[in-house]
Amino acid sequence: MSTTRQVHVRSVRDEPAKGDGHRVLVDRLWPRGVSKQDAAVDEWLKEVGPSTQLRTWFGHDPERFEEFARRYEHELEDSDAWQHLQEVVADHGRVTLLFGASDREHNQAVVLQALLTR
Repeated sequence: MSTTRQVHVRSVRDEPAKGDGHRVLVDRLWPRGVSKQDAAVDEWLKEVGPSTQLRTWFGHDPERFEEFARRYEHELEDSDAWQHLQEVVADHGRVTLLFGASDREHNQAVVLQALLTR
């Protein structure tokens, strides 16, 4: 098990980089217009993504992001997928969380990164 944890966040549309480490897509839905080959995803954790109800409520509205993050964290509390993601980070040390949203600052990967590195 690695003692150094690095959790990065990138768009699934970004070109994969050598330093990405283990690439994990954290969206419930596969991002439109992205081929699985181009995404170079090592693991797709659909279940760690926010629920459809929460995603719909949020609507990628930056003014709702703080409340979205709070609700999302609450959703994750007893989630097996959340537990698995924590194990992935512990096992791999360097992980890149991939998201499909166009907003790079207000998405679930940013929330997950904050939770995993606090």
